[in-house]
Amino acid sequence: MSDNDVAAHEPPVRDVTDGGPDMVQFLDAEGNRVPITDTNRVYAEYADALTDDELRGLLRDLILVRRVDSEGFALQRQGELGLWPSLLGQEAAQVGAGRAMRTQDYAFPGYREHGVAWCKGVDPINLLGMYRGVNHGGWDSNENNFHLYTIVIGNQMLHATGYAMGIQRDGDVGTGNPDRDTAAMAFTGDGGTAQGDYNEALVFAAVTQAPVVFYVQNNHWAISEPNDRQFTIPPYRRADGFGLPGVRVDGNDVIACLAVSKAALDRARGGDGPTLIEAFTYRMGAHTSSDDPTKYRINEEVDLWRAKDPIDRMRKHLLERGVIDDEWIAGIDAEASDLAAKLRRSCQQMPNPPHAEMFAHAYAEPHPLIEREAAEFAAYQAGFDDD
Repeated sequence: MSDNDVAAHEPPVRDVTDGGPDMVQFLDAEGNRVPITDTNRVYAEYADALTDDELRGLLRDLILVRRVDSEGFALQRQGELGLWPSLLGQEAAQVGAGRAMRTQDYAFPGYREHGVAWCKGVDPINLLGMYRGVNHGGWDSNENNFHLYTIVIGNQMLHATGYAMGIQRDGDVGTGNPDRDTAAMAFTGDGGTAQGDYNEALVFAAVTQAPVVFYVQNNHWAISEPNDRQFTIPPYRRADGFGLPGVRVDGNDVIACLAVSKAALDRARGGDGPTLIEAFTYRMGAHTSSDDPTKYRINEEVDLWRAKDPIDRMRKHLLERGVIDDEWIAGIDAEASDLAAKLRRSCQQMPNPPHAEMFAHAYAEPHPLIEREAAEFAAYQAGFDDD
């Protein structure tokens, strides 16, 4: 191969860190509070309302969610999990949105929304069980109002829209009762915006004014493909074509993500219809543990985003304000280590389910074909027992 051929196959250097003047932001990369502008003014009341306890809670979430993610990746590398989709770099986008939701709001994730799961009270051990292959999800969706992970890319957007239309028909929107009014929130990545299900969901939501928030985590690489292979204008601007408002938020600024999400959810619960949020962030890790990002992106690009780390900026901000100190950070780090040890121990001790379990949840109701197949499999297994 000639030098020209090599150069032609090298990925380009792209400065993709600037979200533009329309991006809502409250903390810059150094943790400084940015001035109020025409872009962030409408969301400032949500940011300013956060108490010191709530701010500490957000940083704690970020740190512990990242530790859950790093343990999941390590366990996969050790052969304990079959697969692990990392959220590294997207912690603020997920924690901000997750903490904006009320208890009754229903989240519809993709397959890497570990941070949203954490905020909705799903035990991360259940996430490990799914990727270990010992359960079909491991949690009761209705217990935490957090749907099972959706592996079919973009399909969850239709699920969320249908659920939101059900909320309308139940009369649980626009009543003015904060304990009753409900919204759905659907999460996907930038790659999901190219799917038919995603676009169909936006059509249904817009024409029915369904109480749903579409949350696109634009991590720039989808399934190993850059943004310019997926769309020619940013996701938040595509909302105009469907007839709903769109907003871009700094996905590495947890305060901004929470504020924008709260505003959109309030709008949905109030009966004013759907919103599309684009969280402008970056996938620091691989698409999944089966991916090698060095094949399609360069270190210089990753370094640009590493300087915008969501945990570093929130830590700097709270230290500067005197909301936390080194002793508090040490305590959270110790909590994270204890959590990691619990996850490793619990994962390695998970029992393998009986083989017949694969037939138990294929349908909600008894199904003649499944029952026949289960009986045939039981007879097959019994043949080995006779030996």
